[in-house]
Amino acid sequence: MTVTEPALSVLPANEASWDDLQKVFGTSGAAARCQCQRYKLRPRESFASFPAEERADRLRRQTDCGHRESGTTSGLVAYLDSEPVGWCSVEPRTAYAGLVRNNRVPWVGRAEDKTDDSVWAVTCLFTRVGFRKRGVSRALACAAVDFARRHGACAIEGYPMTTKNVIPEELHVGTEGVFADAGFTEVSRTTLRRVVMRVDF
Repeated sequence: MTVTEPALSVLPANEASWDDLQKVFGTSGAAARCQCQRYKLRPRESFASFPAEERADRLRRQTDCGHRESGTTSGLVAYLDSEPVGWCSVEPRTAYAGLVRNNRVPWVGRAEDKTDDSVWAVTCLFTRVGFRKRGVSRALACAAVDFARRHGACAIEGYPMTTKNVIPEELHVGTEGVFADAGFTEVSRTTLRRVVMRVDF
């Protein structure tokens, strides 16, 4: 008898259902609380200043889940066969207000134009509990490169952890190895534990 591996596929978030994306995040834990809004916070906003329901509503509008005809979405959803298992936040770097305001990552030592919306960014790679260590993050990182290229990006960046002295909650930004496997190369090391990686098209 032959055992076949589950098929891993990645879709733009607008082609996935909202229920599927919420299944990836779960009902408790950091992902459920964050709703991928960490880098979307506006000036003077904090997680304490608006409830998780509002964060989820913002993500629903950003992803446009369930609207295949939509021309815009802010991420990708991974499936193992028909089971939703992963999420990647990817869009123009300028869409991440918190990232643009950050004074260290990704700007230290670089003369980058923070207003250049032709540079895209991956700010989150999240794999659902129970499906980790199966290549989901790598598949999402590879798909993010193709997604950005198809949408006219001139480059795409990631800001992963080096995996030295990392706590699990920090791994939502991905690891250096995952990005390297997707073709990203190092641009700079802004801290001992964070590296800027990039693909130029």
